[in-house]
Parts: sequence; structure tokens; C-alpha cells
Amino acid sequence: MLIFNSRDKAYKSIISALATDEKCKLRIIVPRDCKCSRAALAVTKENEDTVYYNMFWAGMCGNDYEYWELHFFAETPGLYFYHFELDTPWGKSFVKNMGGGKGALSAAGTEFQQTVYDKNFKVPEFLKGGIIYQIFPDRFYNSKTPKKNVPSVRVMREWGEEPYWNEEQMNGIWNNDFFGGDLKGIEKKLPYIADLGVSCIYLNPIFEAHSNHRYDTADYEKIDSLLGNEDDLKSLCKTAKKYGISIILDGVFSHTGCNSKYFNMYNTYDSVGAYNSKESPYFDWYKFSDYPNGYDAWWGIKLLPEVKEENESYRNYICGENGIVRKWLRCGISGWRLDVADELPDIFLDDLRKAVKAENENAVIIGEVWEDATNKFAYGQRRRYLLGKQLDSVMNYPFADAIISFVRFGNGEHFFDSVMSVVENYPPNVLNILMNHIGTHDTARAITRLAGPDPNGRDREWQHNNNKLSEYDYLKGVSMLKTASLIQFTLPGVPSIYYGDEIGMQGMKDPFNRTCMEWDNQNQELLKWYQRLGQIRKGCKALSDGELVPIYCSGSVIAYCRESENASCLVAVNNSADTVRIFVGTEWDVSYNFFDYTCADGFITLPPYRYTLLSKQ
Repeated sequence: MLIFNSRDKAYKSIISALATDEKCKLRIIVPRDCKCSRAALAVTKENEDTVYYNMFWAGMCGNDYEYWELHFFAETPGLYFYHFELDTPWGKSFVKNMGGGKGALSAAGTEFQQTVYDKNFKVPEFLKGGIIYQIFPDRFYNSKTPKKNVPSVRVMREWGEEPYWNEEQMNGIWNNDFFGGDLKGIEKKLPYIADLGVSCIYLNPIFEAHSNHRYDTADYEKIDSLLGNEDDLKSLCKTAKKYGISIILDGVFSHTGCNSKYFNMYNTYDSVGAYNSKESPYFDWYKFSDYPNGYDAWWGIKLLPEVKEENESYRNYICGENGIVRKWLRCGISGWRLDVADELPDIFLDDLRKAVKAENENAVIIGEVWEDATNKFAYGQRRRYLLGKQLDSVMNYPFADAIISFVRFGNGEHFFDSVMSVVENYPPNVLNILMNHIGTHDTARAITRLAGPDPNGRDREWQHNNNKLSEYDYLKGVSMLKTASLIQFTLPGVPSIYYGDEIGMQGMKDPFNRTCMEWDNQNQELLKWYQRLGQIRKGCKALSDGELVPIYCSGSVIAYCRESENASCLVAVNNSADTVRIFVGTEWDVSYNFFDYTCADGFITLPPYRYTLLSKQ
């Protein structure tokens, strides 16, 4: 019998972050032969002294074990770490985390983590229970609307051609080929997007910039001319609302482009940029070491000079009453996704949240954080993204990696450990609106990640030569993507589809994952699958905010429930080559099955590489 398990309600009444002043019952089950005379909870709030709380003896557990309990709460937000200490005739014993939230008598384990967030922390509700669709604007759809004031240096390509990927093609000017996708094109395709059940579109950067990815912002105040103009964005937001779809934009605030009105290295703009003069109003935004050519740049890329987000002038420009953040919210967008959020200091994130919520308290702020966002270290300190004063949500890379790894390699224990770690550490309201992707513009496409060779550490030539799956691997990838997306759509949070994944588009990393949407070459089997998943999410209330409860795990076979007050659903996946029989309980004998496999006498029988989804209202 375990002494403690932080992921089991028999030991811990609340398996998530706690709100301030929220009481959580902690219980340890101690062997009688320890002859424990005192048990204590040792809690250390980060950067503070350890506080000890005496537990009370709460009775016997059978003949050989005894309960020790207490109720814990915290009055201030922060990150708390804890373990248990026992007084015995042989001295002090420690109960620490030996992995997976399981506590054992050992001084060699690690501390348990308890996140505590501000009880007044509220997040927008519009994402909950929905679906996000991510679009790389240049590559989604070209409306053929005439474009005005497009810079002549841009290389315009024919729709569907392979993006340039080597030095010879680009003549030294990287990411300079464009395919003409635009905002009007997205608006025209809203019926298609709505048929997927999408409730929110996330757009990669749309502001004026000189690379096709537009992460090198040239003017935060203008839509890039190739995409359209401000009226086109307003029209897109307005029309999308009719379909029940919100629009969120990518905010790139840790750096600008060197070819921007703020830096103006190439004198493209009439403004006096920081590169042009130390008297520039933008000079103090940047970090020069040897003016003008010695400056800090994002990841050392000289095309992307870093800004000093702490600078008051810059913060006012982005977060002020008439700043960039509020300007575009007034155009009808419903929030921001923050690029490299872990490179934005606290003072900037604090100001940005105040600006967003002052303009629209229901607008969302999603941060790009690749690790567990509750215990992330950046800027030499522990970050406080999700304690109530900064972000509403983050991109959920831990879930993405867990799903891809499970479907590809079949380690159910690792899958549940990764997923439950996030469930345990995150505020529950954040958990329900996490951006759950399995592919983005920064990763290989989902089907390639599942069925193709690993591109990490490989150069672009290798990726180009291995960019297309064999016919066998592609068919295998379709099956794997169905499994992965079923898990993605049924875990806590909001599934996010990267444009084209729903029709089986494949590709290695940038730029091969950013090809044009294949409107005339769609895998209809996958498209219908994703449309079905969208329908299921709308019909299964438990998928909106239901608690995640692991039910079964053995090697490559998993099952879990989502349980809410008036509804529940169960997912079972057999990712092995053998037929399996899983016991899930007789209460599932009377349930609706969305796929081919039901529950009888408490058991679900699944053939190799198959799955089922059951629902009870």
C-alpha cells in the first residue's frame, strides 16, 4: 500500500492547483510497524522558510496501517513544495515523491509540488469545449483580391509549389517567397472551417513584415499589404462571429525586424529608426553593445533585434490605453497568442494583461511555453504565468509530446505520468482552455511526426529528401493520426488543428510544414474523421470541463474517463498488436458508443490498434 499518492483522491482531495484559501485534505497511510508517534507536513513556499504542520491520527486502515490527516490551505499565490516527516523510535523518516506522485519512505525522493493561484483568477469561457484552428496566413487560401502597396522585392510563387528551402533558391534572402494567401481568403473558407466544429481561429502574425512567416514585425500598426488591410480584419472577425468563431492574433513582442520602422536598418521607412540615430525615439527600445551594428538579437539572428520589454516607452506603445494590444482588440479580435512568452519579463506580462482585460475582460491571453508553465524558470527566476496576473492559458506541448510518444511508441505509463503532471499542477480553469495541439508551424506535421523519420538534428537537405512518406507509411500514418486526434480531442483543454492536418498534409519542419493548403488533394477519410470529432465534442458535455480519471494502463493499452456533474465519457485505446480485454466497470454496459466497440459485463474488447469512445448523460 502506498503511503501517499498526490494523484489519488484517497490521499489528496483536490488533484490540481489550489485557489488561495481553498482547503485540501491530505492523508498518508503509515505502516503500523513504523511505530509513528508524530507525523507532520513540511511545506516550503519558494524562497521562504519551511513551515511544519502537525497531522492528526485518524484511525486504523485495516490491521497493519493507520491514517494521518490534515487540511492544508495557503493564503498567498505561489509555488509550494512539500513532503511528510514521521517521528519513529529509530529517528525521523521522510515521505517524498519517488515519481508519478507516489510517495514512499525515502530521503532520496523529490518534493511534491502544489501550485496556489489567486482565488480571483478568472479565464475567458468562450474557448472551453471548443476547437482551435491554426492558420499560417500566406499559405491557406488566396482570394485573388488585388493587393495594393506590396513591396516589389517579394518573390511571388505559384500556389502549391514547394517553398524555397536552400540558399541557391533564395539568393541569400531567406523566407522571401510568398504564395498570396490573405484575410479575404480565410473569410471565404469560413464554411469549411465551421464544418470542422471550430470555435476559434488562431492566426500566425499578420502585421506588416518582410518575411513570409512575419515574425519580423515591421509595423505593429498595419496589416501586411499582401494579406489585406484593417477593414479586411474587421470583416473577417464580424463574419466569423456569425459562424460562432472567434479570432486570436499572434503577438510578437520580444523582438522586431531589423527592417522595420522602429529599427530601420535599410532605410525602408521614413522614420528615424534606432539603427539610424541615437536620437531616435526607438533607440532605448534596443540593446546596443557597439552602436550601430552590435546589438542583441533573438537567438543571435541579426534580422531580429531584441527589444527591452522593460522599457517604459515600449511597454506604453504595446500595452498603453491606445497601444497595439488594445487597438486590435477594438477591431474585433478575441485575444492574443504571445510568441516566446518565456522571453517576456514579468513587468511586461503584467502590463499586457491589464491592457487586454481593460479592453475586453473576456479576451484570452495564450502564451507560447514549451514546458510545464507552473514551474518554468526564465529570466533567472521562477515564472508566475498562471497564478492569476498574467496568462490565461498556454500552448500545451507536454500533452502534444505525450500523445505523439504514446501513439508512436506505446508507453502508457509515460503517457499518464506526463498528462497527470499537468492536471496536478495547473489551475483547473486554465486546464480547461489549454491549447492542445499535436502539430504547429514550429514542428513537423502531425502525420509526419507519427509515421515518418525524426527530423531533429537533420539539415534541410535531409528533410527535403525525406519529406514525403512512402505509401505504406502514409496509410499507417492516417491510422495513427486518427488515434492521436481522438486522444487530443478528449483530454482536458481545447484541441488545436494546424491547417491541413485534417486532410493528411505531411511535411518535415520549417518550411516543409508550411506548404500551401491542398484544396484539391484532400484525404476525405481523415477530413470526415475530424468533422466527426468536432460533432462529438459539441455533443459530449463532459469534454468541456469534465475531470480526467485514469481507468486502465498496461503497456500500450490505456483507458480514461472524463467525468462532469451530469455527464461522463470513456476513452479506451489499444495501441498494441494483440486483441485486449479491458475491465472498466459494469456501469459502462449501458452507454452510447461512438465507434464500433461497446462494454459488456464491465469489459471492453478491442482488436489491435483500435479504440472506442463511450458516453453517458
